[in-house]
Parts: sequence; structure tokens; C-alpha cells
Amino acid sequence: MDFMKWLNSLDELLYEVMSWLLFFPITLWRATVRPITLMAEVDRQQELPENEQYASLLSPPLFLALSLLLAHAAAIALGETDTIIASKRGLASLINDTTTALVLRVVVFAGFALCFAGRLMRSQRMPLSRLTLRLPFYEQCYPVAVFSLGISLGTSFVTAPSGTFHVAGRALIVASILNFVILETRWFAGRRRCGYLRAVGNVAWALTEALLLMLVIGFLFTR
Repeated sequence: MDFMKWLNSLDELLYEVMSWLLFFPITLWRATVRPITLMAEVDRQQELPENEQYASLLSPPLFLALSLLLAHAAAIALGETDTIIASKRGLASLINDTTTALVLRVVVFAGFALCFAGRLMRSQRMPLSRLTLRLPFYEQCYPVAVFSLGISLGTSFVTAPSGTFHVAGRALIVASILNFVILETRWFAGRRRCGYLRAVGNVAWALTEALLLMLVIGFLFTR
């Protein structure tokens, strides 16, 4: 009986993992080409029964995690050495394999989604709770995933031995930053129903908070 349960669990797990191969590029395409539309889709998905949510695309946190997994795999393929795994200083001693390093990367970039979602809540003077924060956080996971993928791949290209990759890496980093800032400005302007100048101010504030959070985490894991 236990063996049959294990087989059924394996069947579901295998199907779920293999479906990622199809729905990850679909979600990536939509997050890159029509990000605002995809972010608005989160509202509709949350209204559906739990077993019907995200049937035709990946859920936001899963998409973010898989994006960083792809970037991590690309870094390994390019021969990049994970400095956190190699370092034994501070909390870096807890990161001793690629799995824990990947979890740390997910936490760091999820911090961007958290900061931008929290900034929206504060700017709208809405009560901050785990329930009210969930929707904007999920919305933010899509653009943050594309941003993290571009930054991570660009960094890997820049540090690659071949000089051909360096220019492409720098271009990808710049393009990812510009695309992220422009997208977030549009998102804040639409959600706040305000002008772009005020939206840029909110984006700058949230980005500063996210970078400070990243610096704090980086300090803890390198000192």
C-alpha cells in the first residue's frame, strides 16, 4: 500500500516537473512581452478555486524560483564559481552546496518583490497584513523573475573567461535594469492612478529599500 502511494506521488511529481518545461517558456514570454497584462492576471487567478489557479502558466513564486535555477545552471555551465559557497566567513559557512545557495538567491530577489509590494501598500495607506500583501507580492514576482534572470545571466557573462560574452553581459544588465525601472513605473502609475513623476519617486524609494536589504544580506554572508 505504501509502495502504491509512493508510485502515485512519483507520478504526480513527474508530471508537475515535466509540465514546467512547457509552461516556463510560456510564462517567461508573457512576463517579458506583456508584463502588465500578466501582473493583472494575478487578480483573476486569486479569485479562482485553489485547484484551478495558474492552470495555463506558472505561479509567481515558482516562476521566480525556476528563473533563478536557470540562471544558476547557466553560471555553472560557464564555469563561474559561487563565492558564497567558497567563502566560510560569517553566515556563508551555512551555505555549503548549490541548493542552499539557490535558496539564498531566491530570498534575496524575493526581497525586491517584497519591498515593491510593501511600498505600494504604504503609498495607498492600506492596512499592511499577510493577506493584503499577498496579491501585490505575487504580482511583483513576475517582473522580479525576469529582472533577476537578466541580472544573473549578465553577471555570469561578464565574469566568463571569453571576452565575447563581456559586452553581451553588460548590455543585458543595463537592459534588465532599464526594463525593470520602466515596468515598475508603469505599474505604480496604474495601481496608484497617479502621474509618472510620482510613480518614479515610489520606484526609487522601493528600489533603495531593496538594495539596502541586499547589502545587509550580502554583509551578513561575507563578514
